[in-house]
Amino acid sequence: MQTWSKNSIMLSFHRLAGATAAFLVLIGGAVPAAARTSAAVPHVLELFTAQGCTGCAEADQAIKGVIGRPNLLVLAFPVDYWDYLGWKDTLARPEFTQRQAAYKTRFKLRETYSPQLVIDGRSEGAGVDLARIDRATATALRRTVRLHLSRGRVRVSGRAPAEGADVWLVRYDPQDQAVQVKSGENRGKTLSQPNIVRTLVKLGRWRGSATTYDLPASADGTLKTAILVQAPHGGSILGVGQF
Repeated sequence: MQTWSKNSIMLSFHRLAGATAAFLVLIGGAVPAAARTSAAVPHVLELFTAQGCTGCAEADQAIKGVIGRPNLLVLAFPVDYWDYLGWKDTLARPEFTQRQAAYKTRFKLRETYSPQLVIDGRSEGAGVDLARIDRATATALRRTVRLHLSRGRVRVSGRAPAEGADVWLVRYDPQDQAVQVKSGENRGKTLSQPNIVRTLVKLGRWRGSATTYDLPASADGTLKTAILVQAPHGGSILGVGQF
């Protein structure tokens, strides 16, 4: 049985540290906390949901089963077209409904519906099917776009499609939102909604050359920020950065 002395453990640690430092030099050096570049990026899951939709409550709970996986970024977009049933969604934004409408056109759907899950802007389906998520995200994506995040800015570089790409700022709440629904189909229920998007802003169009975009300041320090580089009109997501 092999035993380890204190000196041998320290020697092994220093060798490992030296090897790690050499590796960082080979790939361009260590990245300071204030500036990070994303090369290996997560899959993006977008759940379109609503407080006035009976099936959405189940989807909200199901999506919690994958939140926290290191290879996934989960974003929930509350939409407002269920408000006519008697309950005005407290977290919905018109721009979220517009984003889903772009996917309707992109996937040639007859109508907009919820709960709907869109994966990487490449596929869509009703509800939250964990097996489908596993299949769609089993392979790591090698994207052609790189994002360099620093104080108040994001720099986008790499290869863009011929029509360019849109750069989106997303800010979302990592804490569950508890909402008491007082009317409509979910009357009397308290819903728990995770990773709710609070801000969706298009920063501009990206054409392929290295371009820097200023990020608007956040009034809420508890929100997390993600940057999505996406082909136009609800196309595939080409790059992701988050902090």
